[in-house]
Amino acid sequence: MFVDAIAGGGGLILLPALLITLPGVPVATVLGTNKITSIASTSSALARYHGSVPIRWRTTLSSAGAAFACAILGARTVSLLPQHAIRPAILVLLVLVAIYTVARPSFGAVHAPRLAPRTELLAAIVIGGALGFYDGFFGPGMGSFLIFAFIGVLGFDFLAASAAGKLVNLGSGLASAAYFAATGHVLWHYALPMAAAGAVGSWAGAHTAVRRGSGFVRPLFLVVVAGVIVKFGWDVVGGK
Repeated sequence: MFVDAIAGGGGLILLPALLITLPGVPVATVLGTNKITSIASTSSALARYHGSVPIRWRTTLSSAGAAFACAILGARTVSLLPQHAIRPAILVLLVLVAIYTVARPSFGAVHAPRLAPRTELLAAIVIGGALGFYDGFFGPGMGSFLIFAFIGVLGFDFLAASAAGKLVNLGSGLASAAYFAATGHVLWHYALPMAAAGAVGSWAGAHTAVRRGSGFVRPLFLVVVAGVIVKFGWDVVGGK
């Protein structure tokens, strides 16, 4: 969760590890257990960012609220649409995100919100709603897409975008966790110690990001995006 606190991507490591460690456990229960850990980790990182990174609370909280609501819609839609069909499209989007970030060295280097307050609020709600739905429906790469959107659309730098992304991720994560907990799909004896460990790792990651700045977050962001691309590419080629 150290890396996840800075640039996202923690689920790419933790979720497969849980699936291997807990053979025979229903996938929904593995997902629910993972969400509890994710909430603790995200909350810890956000607590460290608070006060050290400029967070536009009205904008970000509105985005998080939209993510919460739309994550529930995404979770309800998951059984209606084939997830394998969306993988190639997400793979292409991630490749474009990586190319754009590499091609523009100044991307995310300066924190300079560019939109008028009302426009920024509406844009943040759309970002939160769209990516919250994606998180509820599918999820991988959510943190990377949030960071890219907050930089590209709203004009944040990498550090501010990472902090804002944590709050929005918390919104969608709370919705998913509430659903899984209410339906009994959480192994609490695994989730609670994992959550404690994840919180420590996330705090350390956020602390490192605050001390190193956006120049440190940018290359780590590219590493995470590359990892997600490899994972998606492998799944697409393997037909998973």
